[in-house]
Amino acid sequence: MVPLYALAGALLALPWSPGIIRQTGPRPAGYLNLIMTCWAFLHSLFALIAVWGRPPQSIAFNWLNAADLSISLDVQISAVNIGALLLITGLNLAAQVYAIAYLEMDWGWARFYSLVALFEGGMCALVICNSLFFSYCVLEVLTLGTYLLIGFWFNQSLVVTGARDAFLTKRIGDLILLMGVVALLPLAGTWNFDQLAEWAATANLNPNVANLLCLALIAGPMGKCAQFPLHLWLDEAMEGPMPATILRNTVVVSTGAWLLVKLEPVLQLSPLTLQVMIVVGSVTAIGAGLIAIAQIDVKRSLSYSVSAYMGLIFIAVATGQTETALVLLFTYAIAMSLLVMVVGNIVWNNISQDLSQYGGLWSRRPVSGICYLVGAASLVALPPFGGFWSLARMGDRLAEISGLLLLVLLLVNALTAFSVTREFCVFFGGKIKPMTLRSPEALWLLVIPMTVTMGFALHLPILLAQWHLLPSNLNLGVAFLLVLSTAGGVIPAAYIYLNENISKPIVFQPKAVQDFFANDLYTAQLYKVTIVFVVGLISQIINWIDTFLVDGIVNLVGLATVFGGQSLKYNVSGQTQFYFLSIILGVALIGIIICWPLLSQISLVFS
Repeated sequence: MVPLYALAGALLALPWSPGIIRQTGPRPAGYLNLIMTCWAFLHSLFALIAVWGRPPQSIAFNWLNAADLSISLDVQISAVNIGALLLITGLNLAAQVYAIAYLEMDWGWARFYSLVALFEGGMCALVICNSLFFSYCVLEVLTLGTYLLIGFWFNQSLVVTGARDAFLTKRIGDLILLMGVVALLPLAGTWNFDQLAEWAATANLNPNVANLLCLALIAGPMGKCAQFPLHLWLDEAMEGPMPATILRNTVVVSTGAWLLVKLEPVLQLSPLTLQVMIVVGSVTAIGAGLIAIAQIDVKRSLSYSVSAYMGLIFIAVATGQTETALVLLFTYAIAMSLLVMVVGNIVWNNISQDLSQYGGLWSRRPVSGICYLVGAASLVALPPFGGFWSLARMGDRLAEISGLLLLVLLLVNALTAFSVTREFCVFFGGKIKPMTLRSPEALWLLVIPMTVTMGFALHLPILLAQWHLLPSNLNLGVAFLLVLSTAGGVIPAAYIYLNENISKPIVFQPKAVQDFFANDLYTAQLYKVTIVFVVGLISQIINWIDTFLVDGIVNLVGLATVFGGQSLKYNVSGQTQFYFLSIILGVALIGIIICWPLLSQISLVFS
């Protein structure tokens, strides 16, 4: 029932579109959706209490029977699934309260809240769905919702471009994923995740088939999680409303990671795919971490931190740490949602997203400053906050597998700590600037969800302890290295950006390296000289063939028909001489064709 509450809210919001009802205004659309989401949250809470400590339950609804094809809608009810429902509805509830103030003067409430409800319903359906086929269908719905929410303010050119790029980038991964989904059914005979795990345990596939299949299955999550080379869409998606960003940067991008976790037994069939996941995750995590610290747009900086953490999820799944991946997703979602709320709160009444225009906000916005500190501490490995325990679990396992992967984790943690500390120091430290001279705490509906989320972030370690998700045997050496890497990011950032003797903005040497990361590793330019160039060249060749060959043949036939018609019209003039002339010419032409072999030899006769 939980996904249906959100869909009901979406339908109830539509009558309050400005073009339909002008007397009441659009606000009832938001309030109705808020009530439905609150109901979904309470239902999830009671459901979690009911299933706690019980084994998972599976329910199947017959959806299609045709010939030899049988497709059922499989649903799984477990503490993990219901916990995910609670996280999704809780964050969605906070985002909707946040949106009441953030979109205070906007008349598009009905459209916004309907799309947010579509997000919520899709994600809730995904986490309880136990079928790969229907999971793919839900991911397609979420892709559409992402496109529509990014393009919410569609009268701005950058918004339209960002929505288009996000949709097309995700479509690339989704199309390849669809190939893998279709190819998996005749091999495994099922799309049920539990049955796929049983099949994968005893499957004996050709290595090439296994590699192609598993590579196709990770393509969709690569696009959803903004992994290299399908990562550029996420920073462009920041053109959408900030309340939607709360969901997109936390739980929406995590849908791809959720699918990876469910498919992990199948992915184990291909060691090559696991290596690709590790390489993609490592490159994205490190690259995105470096890009984040070179951005002056705070929204872009946050978006690349999202890609970095999703890269860590790829590494965790590839190394068989599915439970750790889920714990990391949980702690990350709470911490990142808190950071996005604080940033949106500041940008909302300061207008600018340019970090270089901020400073001295601590004396004016202490609540926002405290919330940001808690969110940043919960994101990195800083005890006793939640992020430390999830990263420590992952580090323990990586230390046993590969020292190089542990080094990647330490480096990403240090880069993230540097990035969030830099943002805090620029926002709240230093001297007051003209942009921050009048910047009090924003409307209370922006502050309340922010402070409530901070409370959850502070209680994450207690929740993890109650759920027995803390590391059973903490590796003190790994824990020390993680804390040391956090300090290695926090201390330099604080020294650089709080030191008034260092001129701002910071220019690192050589400047070309800073420009390299500030311009997203020149990935867009690389696309232009490779993929875009090749596609453009192929398009020009096809256009030439279509213009000069296909159209040329058609035009030739048309000209021949016109010429023949113009010539033959004289034969029907009623004058006998023209009929005789046509007969003579026709007989002569037939004679030449028949005698052509003899005529071709006439030179031999004369010689």
